[in-house]
Amino acid sequence: MSAPAVRSRLRGLDALALGSLGLRARPVRSLLAALGIAVAVASLVAVLGIAASSQANLLAQLGREGNLLTVASGQTFSGNPTALPDTAERMIRVIPPVQAVTAVGQVPGATVRRSAAVPAIETGGITVLAAERSLVSTLGATVERGHFLDAVADTYPEVVLGYSAARTLGMSSVAAPAQVYVDGQYLTVVGILAPVDVAPELDSAALVSFPVAEQDLGLPATGAATRVYLRADPDQVAAVAQVLPFTASPAQPEAVEVRRPSDVLTARLAARTAFVGLFLGLTGVALVIGGIGVANIMVIAVLERRGEIGLRRALGARARHIGVQFFVESVSLATIGGVCGAALGWLAVSVWARFAGQPATVPLDDLAAGAAVAVLIGALAGVYPALRAARLAPARALQSM
Repeated sequence: MSAPAVRSRLRGLDALALGSLGLRARPVRSLLAALGIAVAVASLVAVLGIAASSQANLLAQLGREGNLLTVASGQTFSGNPTALPDTAERMIRVIPPVQAVTAVGQVPGATVRRSAAVPAIETGGITVLAAERSLVSTLGATVERGHFLDAVADTYPEVVLGYSAARTLGMSSVAAPAQVYVDGQYLTVVGILAPVDVAPELDSAALVSFPVAEQDLGLPATGAATRVYLRADPDQVAAVAQVLPFTASPAQPEAVEVRRPSDVLTARLAARTAFVGLFLGLTGVALVIGGIGVANIMVIAVLERRGEIGLRRALGARARHIGVQFFVESVSLATIGGVCGAALGWLAVSVWARFAGQPATVPLDDLAAGAAVAVLIGALAGVYPALRAARLAPARALQSM
């Protein structure tokens, strides 16, 4: 009586070993195929990571600036802002939910130049604003160089430049003798502001104290404020915004414009979210191309390894074992590319965040999603080559040896 036939089996570890054998046998080809997946996954993780970092930064700004409001009046026919009533700032201060108030006043007709040798017509779009010392603390602004206006600036001709104004004038420091020519006289530059997202009008302005503006630059002693900034109780911002026009200008409330600077940040957040969808679509195309590359490599591998397939079949391997081998090889190839791509994407986000001055935010879900998408692409790309290898007749395969 003959012994029963032993059924051929393929354990999981054996399948992984066979799958990796094909990759190790052709390292250059495997590396190039995995590279396509890695680049696509890196793009996916980078897009999601940069979007998440930008969103987190904007949301943090919204949290800080959500209770900031600005009050301004209209403009004259020449384009200069009109002054608010003398009592506007004092009346706004007495609104119970208001926590801090500061004001600026534009000096009409004043020009800012690097020196008297520069023609008066070349103003660079820089405006001159009289500012209170509480401006920086109320807005949460940052002085990039030097310091802001202090008690000394009420007596001596000192000026603080906005971020864009300093660069227009070609000034990057406040080292002596840092001076600018303002309306016929030289003022000492004591500070340069960092960009102020919630008050972009300050970026292109030269800031002086109210006493200097009144004594030396012709600013009226009364009714000089053209814009008021205030912070209110976060839970009462909407209510404060409703009463501000009537409080600032009871005689003409319709001429007063109240703005919430955080609305600009909200619009910016929505715009960036819209672009994320476009970039993700392009990344999807790159993933499909990478998958096609893996499938192409695997089909070529089946054709080149027909002798190996025939020999394994002759030794007892079943058709499904052959299919599993090539399927595992395809998934392994894509997995390697996906893991490397996720690491490259994380590195790209970290480098971008460092140069952008923002904290890097790469959710673990995004890293896992990048690797999972790569595995899925590899599985889909490996189906056809696996079926083709499994259906190859043993006798025909052995003929190619």
